This record gives sequence, C-alpha cells and structure tokens, in this order.
Amino acid sequence: MSLPGVLDSILIFFGVHRRSSAVNRFCGAAAGWVLAAGAALAQPAADVVYVPTPQPVVDRMLQMARVGEHDFLIDLGAGDGRILITAARRYGARGFGVDTDPERVREANAAAARAGVAEKVRFAERNLFEQDIRGASVVALYLMPEVNLRLRPKLLAEMRPGARVVSHDYHMGDWFPDATLTVESPGKVEGTPGVSEIYVWVIPAAVSGKWSFRAWTGGAERKGELALVQRYQHVGGALVEDGHKDPLREAKLSGDQITFALTAREGAKLVFSGRVAGNQMRGAMRDAQGRTVGSWLATRTTPVEPADPNARRAAN
Repeated sequence: MSLPGVLDSILIFFGVHRRSSAVNRFCGAAAGWVLAAGAALAQPAADVVYVPTPQPVVDRMLQMARVGEHDFLIDLGAGDGRILITAARRYGARGFGVDTDPERVREANAAAARAGVAEKVRFAERNLFEQDIRGASVVALYLMPEVNLRLRPKLLAEMRPGARVVSHDYHMGDWFPDATLTVESPGKVEGTPGVSEIYVWVIPAAVSGKWSFRAWTGGAERKGELALVQRYQHVGGALVEDGHKDPLREAKLSGDQITFALTAREGAKLVFSGRVAGNQMRGAMRDAQGRTVGSWLATRTTPVEPADPNARRAAN
C-alpha cells in the first residue's frame, strides 16, 4: 500500500472524513512527518478542517432524493447539520445525524434548536459504520470515495428497497447511480472548484435466483421457472416453460418495482410489472398496447442473494 493509502486508512480508522483540500494538505504534511520520523503511527493527528456542503448543493441533493414530510433521513458525517435542518424546515422531514467530531455535533444540535426543528432532528457523536440505518428512507453522504465503498454493502443490506442514497461529489465504484447532476457550486474550493457532482441511488430489492412463476390470462394459466440474475439495480434472466427458454427483455428494477417483457406463445409481446415483497413478486400483465390482460405471481425457490455482486462473491 502506498503512503497516501496508509494515511487514508489511518484517517478512516479514526473516523476522519477527508472532505476538503485542507485535509489533502494535512495528508501531504503528515507524509512529510512520517518520512522524517520514520514512524507513521506514532505521529499525532492535527485537527481536520471541516468543509460543509454548500447550501445550493444541499437544496439540490434533497430535491434529487425526493425528500418529503414522511421521510426519515440519516446523515453519515453530518458536520454542522445543514442537510437535515434544511430537510426539516423545508419539507417537514425527520432526521438523525452522526459525526465523530463532538464540536460539530454540539454545533449541529444548537443550529437545529435555533431553526426551531430540534424536535425533528438531532445529532450524536458516533462511528458512522456502527450506526443502524435500517429505518432510514434517505441516507446522505459527503465522504471519501474509500469510505463510500466501505459503506456500500451496509447500505444495500440494511436499507429497504426503494430507499435512496444521495452523495455529494463521490460515487460508489461499480454501483452506478440511478441519477446524477452537475451543479455550479460558488465558493467551493475542494474537489473540482466551483462545481459539485450529486449522485442518487435507489436501493434495489434482492431478486437474483430462481422463482416459481404463474400467470393467468383469458382463463388460462401458465407455469414455469423464472431465473433472474442481478447486478445492483440491473436485472436479466429468462422464463423456462415446458422446456422452452424465453429471455427477459426490457427488464428494469427500481426499488421494489420490477418490469420485464416476455413473448407470449402466439408470439405477441407481454409486459409484466409488479412489486417485490420479500419472497414473492406479483403484479399485472399487459399487452403491447398497454391493456391489462392478466395477472402474475412468482415465489422464490432459492435462498436470497444480496443485490451487491461483491457481497455474493465474498459469501462464496
């Protein structure tokens, strides 16, 4: 591992968020100290300058994440609390923020009280990797890329399908976002000066595996095995019916909503749309003109596989 990688690992271990060019300058200075002293782990860490998300970027992040009054947000690395405070004031949402810096936590709770939203949002000093996020409908991030990648399995495993993750400036590696936006960010000097990237992901249901499939149309019933493969929100597969394999077309997965097309026995296109609820999927069947012609049900017959292909490989 390179020296910058060692320093990044040390920063992550102590819960430091590398959010600014000031932090990068600190890392560069620290590298000099390590080389001079010959003992990286023995050097004391200097204070890290906190750089908040610019307010115009906060506004667009909340818009892109479709935050509303029924949402519960968790901000992992909340800083001065402006994301949650804005969500509470503007949309009536509730939230909980964690940060490793006690000064930032005190500052955020005081700001929430001044804004009149202390009953809706609060902040605590906590390790973000240990924070329970199962109740969050939205998670907000402004962290190092390495930290995002470490958080990725936790986000996919703990958040329910349809929940959203919104990140300022940093992506999730091979988990490509569902939506991106580049916005002007006046006064921003870290990363790309004056420009911010916003990324949004929708947590996908876990559908990879085999399903017993039944469909009803015009008084007739079809049975088969639906075999699905998944890479995050991208899905494919085929229906095997009486030895005939019909590949899925136009397959889409957004949260717990799944859509795919198959070819009917007479050669016509049929579109299946429905909702994934644990070990069952069910919904409506429509013809090429969009008319409802029947219904369908699928029941999982193999163990649940995680939506994260990296987690599947690790399990094997």
